[in-house]
Amino acid sequence: MYNALLIAELVVSVLLIIIVAMQPTKTNSASTALTGGAEQLFGNQKKRGFEAVLQRITVVLGTIFVVLALALAYLSAH
Repeated sequence: MYNALLIAELVVSVLLIIIVAMQPTKTNSASTALTGGAEQLFGNQKKRGFEAVLQRITVVLGTIFVVLALALAYLSAH
């Protein structure tokens, strides 16, 4: 059981790294440097298409990663 969870944790971590690396970068303009990115934080920008899918996959994989990490910690303690 422990080994299966460990392999799943490794697979999820590699997938999480790939998904995060695939996300588009944010542009750093002069206005972002001066305002600290406040217009992006409070602006009404909704992610669409590819960015939305990547964001959802990142959240799901991150949640699975944390759950697997907790399960592995529980199994190693008992």
